[in-house]
Amino acid sequence: MSSTILRSRVVSFISNCNRRSLCSNVVTNPPKEPLAAADTSVSPPTPPVAPIAEANSTKKGWSFFKYTLVGALTGATAASGYATYAYRLDEIDEKTKSLRESAKYSLGDDVTAIADDTSFIVQKIQGFLYSTAMTVPAKAVELYLDTRRLIEEQIRSYTEPYSDTLLPDLLPQERHVFTLVLDLNETLIHYAWTRDTSWQTFKRPGVDAFLEHLAQFYEIIVYTDEQNMFVDPVIDRLDTKHCIRYRLSRPATKYQNGKHYRDLSKLNRDPAKVLYLSGHALESCLQPDNCVPIKAWQQQDKDDTALVDFIPFLEFVARTSPSDIRPVLASYQGCEIPTEFIRRSKEHQR
Repeated sequence: MSSTILRSRVVSFISNCNRRSLCSNVVTNPPKEPLAAADTSVSPPTPPVAPIAEANSTKKGWSFFKYTLVGALTGATAASGYATYAYRLDEIDEKTKSLRESAKYSLGDDVTAIADDTSFIVQKIQGFLYSTAMTVPAKAVELYLDTRRLIEEQIRSYTEPYSDTLLPDLLPQERHVFTLVLDLNETLIHYAWTRDTSWQTFKRPGVDAFLEHLAQFYEIIVYTDEQNMFVDPVIDRLDTKHCIRYRLSRPATKYQNGKHYRDLSKLNRDPAKVLYLSGHALESCLQPDNCVPIKAWQQQDKDDTALVDFIPFLEFVARTSPSDIRPVLASYQGCEIPTEFIRRSKEHQR
C-alpha cells in the first residue's frame, strides 16, 4: 500500500515538472507572426558613408587649389598686358635678362675638387636651389618674349612695308637722277562705280604727255595704296610706252591710325632727290618735306591742265639739279607751284 502511494506521488511530481517546462517555453519563445505581403521585399544594403570631416577637407583643398590657379593665371595675364602696353620688346628683354640667366645656374665640376670647403659647397647648393626655384618664372618670361615676338612680326607684316629697300640700287651713271614718285588715284587717273556701268577708270587729261616728257629727266615711280590686282592692269593700259619704271602698291605702304601712308625713306633713294606728286600729298606721305601737292582730279573736270602745268617746274628742277630738293619745295609752301614758278621766272628774266 505504501509503495503504491509512493509511485503515484512520483508520477504526479514528474507530470507537474513537464507541465511547468512547457509553459516556460511558450512564454520565452512566442510563435512568430507571418510577414505581411508588403514586407516580403528585401531592401538593398546601405553603402558605407565616408566620414563628413574627410569629405569637407578634400572639398576645401580642391577649392583652394582652383582659386590659387585662377588667381595666378589672372595675375600673369594682367602683368603680361601691362608689360605689353608699357614696354617695348627690347626693353623687356633687357630687364628680364638677369632673371633668365639665373635659371641656368649649375653646381659645376669643381664641387668635388673643393669638397673640404664647406662654405663653398653650401654656397653652390644655395645657388642651385635658387636657380631651380627660378626655372618656372624664367621659362614663363621666355614664352612671353617668344609669343610677343611672333605676334609683332605678324602685325609688322601688315603695318610695315614688306621691305626696308623697296627699290633696287640705282646704276652708278644714274645716281645724279631725281626720283619722281606719283600717286595713282586722283593724280593720274580717277575710278568710279555706278549701278549702270559698274567700275570705270578715267585717265587724267595730259597724262600721256606728262609721263613721256618727264621720263627723259626722272626715274618715275607709281606709289599707291591700291592692291596689286588693280594697279597692274591699270598701269599696263595707262603706260603703253613704259615710262613708269617701278610700281609700288599697298604692301609697300605703312599702316597707322587707320590709313596707308607712303614711306619714302624705304625707297632706297637719296631723300634729297625725291619728289612725291599727289592730289593728297600731305595727307598720305610720312615725309612732308618731299611732297609736291597737285589739285586732286575727278572725271567731271574735262578741262584740267594741272599735270601739263607742272612740266616746266619739274623740268627746271631736273636740269638745274639742286643739291637738296627739300628747301626748294619749302620755298613754295602755301603757293600753287606752277603759277608761282612762272611768276619767279618772269621776275628773274626782268
